[in-house]
Amino acid sequence: MQRLPADVRRGQLLDAALAITAQHGVAALTVRGVAEAAGVSLGVVHYHFEDKEELLTEMGQSLILDVSEAMRMAFSQLVGPLTLRGVPALRELLGAGIRGLWPIIEATPDQQLLTYEITAQSLRQRGAGSESAGAVAARQYRTMDIEAVAFLNLCAHRAGVTWGTPVDQVARFALAVIDGVVLRWLVDRDSDAALTALDDLVQIIAAKAVEDCSW
Repeated sequence: MQRLPADVRRGQLLDAALAITAQHGVAALTVRGVAEAAGVSLGVVHYHFEDKEELLTEMGQSLILDVSEAMRMAFSQLVGPLTLRGVPALRELLGAGIRGLWPIIEATPDQQLLTYEITAQSLRQRGAGSESAGAVAARQYRTMDIEAVAFLNLCAHRAGVTWGTPVDQVARFALAVIDGVVLRWLVDRDSDAALTALDDLVQIIAAKAVEDCSW
């Protein structure tokens, strides 16, 4: 077994776990299965991940951060001077970022389904009395909240607006809509309808901002 730096080995194990669950679902995930898929001993997996719950948490966060990175890349294409200011500029920025999600979502339907599976599995186990397993979903959504708030604040700053509604509430609403849009798309694969819904979301979110008089 090749000796690898801890962060590289951890990433390798996450990739193995994601490959297993993308193909067979969360129910098929075991620490032993990850070890076999990665070609390492069971002890190596336990060294990096205390248990299956920790592994699921890291998997969920990894999937979320991949999507957030796609949003940031789309957003970065608008780093130059904006032709608009205020709420119109905010709509432009939000649209670039939120639409920037779509190519990666379309390209990774199995991974998108997996995020829902991780949440459902966690909540099901919480209902059966496992608080540690239930915490997986909470951490998953906490990561999404942090990413969404950071994106919304960046858009508002660049556009020269402030949020008339607390930004954490705006983020919660936006994520709930995106969750629903992606889940519906996984059912019917109607990308045109999904993009129309995301455009509507941009309009609704932008309406929650007010002009910053300091500009």
